[in-house]
Amino acid sequence: MILWIVLALPGLAMLPDLFGSDPRAFHRLLHPTGEFAARFMIIGMMASGLMLLFRGRAWPRWLVHHRRDIEVAAFVYAALHTVIYVIDRGTLDRIIEALPRTDIWTGWLAMALFVPLALTSNDAAQRWLRTGWKTLQRLAYPAAVLVLIHWAALHNWGSWPPAAVHFGPLIALWLYRLWYWNLRSRPGTPAAA
Repeated sequence: MILWIVLALPGLAMLPDLFGSDPRAFHRLLHPTGEFAARFMIIGMMASGLMLLFRGRAWPRWLVHHRRDIEVAAFVYAALHTVIYVIDRGTLDRIIEALPRTDIWTGWLAMALFVPLALTSNDAAQRWLRTGWKTLQRLAYPAAVLVLIHWAALHNWGSWPPAAVHFGPLIALWLYRLWYWNLRSRPGTPAAA
């Protein structure tokens, strides 16, 4: 319960602008909703790598245990981001007109990947899908890449440094996991020539 209160705090701070009468304040919610969606997604996706890196520590286990909650919160912020974008654009024609832009189509595609992830983020779906559940959850990786491109492409790639700062730890952990499981020398294994 406390975790959900913490995850909801950014959204609670947005409520006055969300339901206020100032259209500029409503438009300004595009950035923080998208940013919190990305941040929570990154935190959730870092859990396995942190567990591997800090073996035996309690806090990565806590993060892995609550990863689903954090990732569902990421989806809620992403959905809010999408709804605000649609309302802000105003018409279907204007939404379709913007689709060829890299910062737009990557966002829509990432959201399309998030929907099945969110719908199956429960124990019943995990039991029903069995081994297919883990395969489906791997959609988070291409979704994360799309979010990174979406963020970086905003403002003609001018937001690349903040995106890199946010995604850097996740990428570093992915590389560590790749090295740990596939490339490192194991005792009793001959070293590559």
